[in-house]
Amino acid sequence: MATAGPDRPVLVIENDLVAPVGRLEGWLREAGAELVLCSPAAGDPLPDDLSGYSALVVLGGTMNAYQDEVAGWLPELRALLAEAVRTELPTLGVCLGGQLLAAATGGRVSPAETPEYGAQLVAKRQAAATDPLFRELPITPDVLQWHVDEVSELPPGAVLLAASPVCEVQAFRVGRRAWGVQFHIETTPEIVTRWAHNDAELLADYDLPAILDRSIAALPDIAETWQPVVAAFVALAADPALAADPAPAGAGPRLLPMVGATATTAAPITDPAAIRAALAAELQASREPFRH
Repeated sequence: MATAGPDRPVLVIENDLVAPVGRLEGWLREAGAELVLCSPAAGDPLPDDLSGYSALVVLGGTMNAYQDEVAGWLPELRALLAEAVRTELPTLGVCLGGQLLAAATGGRVSPAETPEYGAQLVAKRQAAATDPLFRELPITPDVLQWHVDEVSELPPGAVLLAASPVCEVQAFRVGRRAWGVQFHIETTPEIVTRWAHNDAELLADYDLPAILDRSIAALPDIAETWQPVVAAFVALAADPALAADPAPAGAGPRLLPMVGATATTAAPITDPAAIRAALAAELQASREPFRH
């Protein structure tokens, strides 16, 4: 099994003790990566540079992307993310990690008009058809949402890979080898349960038990969808040339089937009404207020 970057591990940064690496750790290791876990929230210092690593993964947290007074390491982390893009180090930012990636490379992060919680769908955009990580995904992959901020402006030159009716920037690539996602793929039942407990007051107007039940029920489908993406990321870390160029023009995407659906070779979507309706219905279901 290939190891990500011979003798060079993948650096995984945990920004918050309530947002740990979760099952992403097992997926990375199973794909052949050696890991260095760094938790600034627990007092671990960030590295001075990224020269000793084959890839970078930055996880989520309860702070926002500019809240340096709460998390004093954020300026240094944004600088590391900018370095990663500049040196084309394979990088994956999850939720806050994706927002930090955008902020570090000239984008903007703002409070979301409508926060998102629970198991939902996002829709691939046309550019995903030739993206090294996203081209194999189903058209509307399952994800777990839990965020109050969003990327409101993409960095210059960034490519939008997935969207939803409520939050336009669900996934993007900046440069050739750095990806940010607004949603979570790393969660476990224990992690989601902890978030629901911590945010019970914030979500008093939501049907929180239903959100939690649907979130936990969706985790196997999320794993089936996203573990291969993580494996592709590790392969790219071992051989960055895999992301050197997009797929040949005119070559259609090779899409994996959605769980419970027939495999499809449909052309990449741009934003069809049917997909928008499905995403809107999913969002509404997750936001139904609790009826006393």
